[in-house]
Amino acid sequence: MRIIGGKYKGRRITPAQSFKARPTTDFAREGLFNILNNRVGFDEISVLDLFSGTGSISYEFASRGAREVHLVEKDVKHIAVIRRIIKDIGFTNIKPVHIDVKAFLKTCTHKYDIVFADPPYELKWLSEIPDLVTCSGVIKDDGFFILEHPRNINFSDHKLFFEHRNYGGVNFSFFRTADTDR
Repeated sequence: MRIIGGKYKGRRITPAQSFKARPTTDFAREGLFNILNNRVGFDEISVLDLFSGTGSISYEFASRGAREVHLVEKDVKHIAVIRRIIKDIGFTNIKPVHIDVKAFLKTCTHKYDIVFADPPYELKWLSEIPDLVTCSGVIKDDGFFILEHPRNINFSDHKLFFEHRNYGGVNFSFFRTADTDR
């Protein structure tokens, strides 16, 4: 796994061999960030990364200069590795939070420009995540939510859905915060 762009472009990230998370592929991350390059000024945004796993999405946003990145991960081994990587690389704009995603969304009062979630593909309540996130109040009015998911789930009928991208077996669905025409 490597950082695709920004200040730390090309930097290799090596989680422990016992790491169970499925990181977003380099190919999919590159495609996603090519889309985002045309939509946001990275140095102006705050980002929330849910189900962080390896932290690869957070590292990309932070490397590209995101003002602040909060990452949420409940697995104690994963959060320990993420904290080590943050320290080793020297990121100052990433704050890891060790908590369950549902609990975080219920208590968070901060608002973000972009919320990204990469839940385990076998998560029983994966199809509920767009509603949980968009109704939680964590997204700024002009912000959006990106969900990484397997190809067998289709969100195009969701009232807040506005875009889908596919990179091999990785799918990204985009959601706005309100049912408006943008």
